[in-house]
Amino acid sequence: MSNTVIKVDNLSKQYRLGQVSTGTLSHDVNRWWHKVRGKEDPYLKIGETNDRTTSGNSEYVWALRDVNFEVKQGEVLGIIGRNGAGKSTLLKLLSRTTAPTTGSIKIKGRVASLLEVGTGFHPELSGRENIYLNGAILGMTRQEITRKFDEIVAFAGVERYIDTPVKRYSSGMYVRLAFAVAAHLEPEILIVDEVLAVGDAEFQKKCLGKMKDVSVKEGRTVLFVSHNMAAVTQLCNSAVLLSKGSVETTGTPDAVIKQYLEGHDSHLGERVWSEEQSPGDHLVRLLACRILQGGESVNVVDINQGCEIEVTFRLLEDVENLIPGINVYNLEELCLFDRCDWRPNKLLKGLYKKKLLIPAQTLAEGKFSVLVHLTFFDPLIASVVEKETLFFEAVDSDNEDTVRGLYKGPWPGVLRLGLPWSDYERI
Repeated sequence: MSNTVIKVDNLSKQYRLGQVSTGTLSHDVNRWWHKVRGKEDPYLKIGETNDRTTSGNSEYVWALRDVNFEVKQGEVLGIIGRNGAGKSTLLKLLSRTTAPTTGSIKIKGRVASLLEVGTGFHPELSGRENIYLNGAILGMTRQEITRKFDEIVAFAGVERYIDTPVKRYSSGMYVRLAFAVAAHLEPEILIVDEVLAVGDAEFQKKCLGKMKDVSVKEGRTVLFVSHNMAAVTQLCNSAVLLSKGSVETTGTPDAVIKQYLEGHDSHLGERVWSEEQSPGDHLVRLLACRILQGGESVNVVDINQGCEIEVTFRLLEDVENLIPGINVYNLEELCLFDRCDWRPNKLLKGLYKKKLLIPAQTLAEGKFSVLVHLTFFDPLIASVVEKETLFFEAVDSDNEDTVRGLYKGPWPGVLRLGLPWSDYERI
């Protein structure tokens, strides 16, 4: 007997923009009638190839298109890809939250999903009641849930609040309890989305350890979606890379992640938008971002020289307390720093430029992405939050005045700080 527990064949999902389902009861009945008679879906736009990550004129988009893969029992499959690649849609299809437009999914075993904070929880019920409710939804008996109850509560760390309605829980408490229930009630297949990012670092570490135990010791299957490449490498024994709704490659985590990261190389250290397409709102529009070194726009910087991130934007009204911010990430999605300018200000309508200096001997060698945000404080309004605005590479100079000095081998760390040593003191 085959040990394949998930088989996906030519899976596609199409959405109609601005509509729930196809919009009317007559549409849905017409669709059902064509399906019963073995006819093609009358609303299926086979010719449409645009995806939701690009602009287009059609009201139909393919979130997924002709996806094929298999998952074996006990396998931990990482699903990676850029925002809008179709990862969450795929998990919703596998969880039976929504139905595919075309293709088929065959699943052997009971599935537990953690796709959003509080999925399957009733806000008015207590944590205790929600554990029994969620367990029943997963097909567990009351005796099975009771047997695991203390272990679930201890793992989630919510003992003190177990009889409090979950509507009073923080998002972190919500996700801790939801994961604990899903992981401890012994489903054959556990599906986990990026929702674990809500938890703190200590809890994320516990979750990764639990998922590894679930797969290695108990032989259960895990599907794990994450932008954290380090977690995918640590946890998964295979991976799938999605791009624009299709499978770009499958294989070992290292090989798939390498291809994913190399896919960023086409981005340069400069990004310019037209006034019509610029990100923003009625207050401010982001027009350009650049990586500068020596006064020139570059996509490769020397870590032993200072560089600047320049942001150009237009204010459409007179404003107060604009807060520009820059986040720099490595390609494992680890945020190296977030630098905001919180100084009070009053700015007149018009075109502005702002620069953030990254001092020499700050970054380590590697590839990095930049998030730009333009926010107003009191009231808090996030007018622009533009992820992966820029990509650049940092390289080390070949001279003995660098942090690495004369040593030419691998150097650890996500930063390369030129911190001063004191002189030798003989004691």
